[in-house]
Amino acid sequence: MTLLSGRSWLGVCGLGLLCAWPVWAGGDKNFDPAHTRLGFELRTRWGQRLDGLFPQYEGQVRVLADGRQQVHLRMYTRDVEIVGYPRYTQWARSEKFFEADRYPVVTFISKPYVPQLLREGGLLEGDLSIRGISRPRSLTVEPATCARPAVDCDVVATGAVRRSDYDMDDWKLAVNDRVVFVLRARVRDGAPQ
Repeated sequence: MTLLSGRSWLGVCGLGLLCAWPVWAGGDKNFDPAHTRLGFELRTRWGQRLDGLFPQYEGQVRVLADGRQQVHLRMYTRDVEIVGYPRYTQWARSEKFFEADRYPVVTFISKPYVPQLLREGGLLEGDLSIRGISRPRSLTVEPATCARPAVDCDVVATGAVRRSDYDMDDWKLAVNDRVVFVLRARVRDGAPQ
């Protein structure tokens, strides 16, 4: 898999965990960095929203022999940003949150799913690993807004986790325990650019 990067932000962010996948003829597809935004949202105790962004990631949708698909996503914590807040960015990378030096990657691997999920929406089940702790999590995939989701329009998926489930319980008096991952993703369709 190739390391991809994306610098712009999606408004309400990523990790979401987490995923994009179209119905296509042919093999595996990498996420398109020009159209993919992966991040998360935190709230402070005073109601302030903090948008997190994973500018460095690897993402691929694998097509299985039976026609189902599976997402493999790796988001790099050393580059994570809290948009507009350098102090919170340092905190997010520190041992008090992602502990990027020791755990440089957040991963999401979906269970195999049928391509209709991308058109109709629904739950995408998988395993989310943060700080070396893996837990089953589901993302809610929104119904598609086009005929070829993840190629002609974003696949949007969201899912909430508790920081405390991943031993990320520092600053509990200042930052809520709930983290909402938001993914807006497309894959490269193989057409000439």
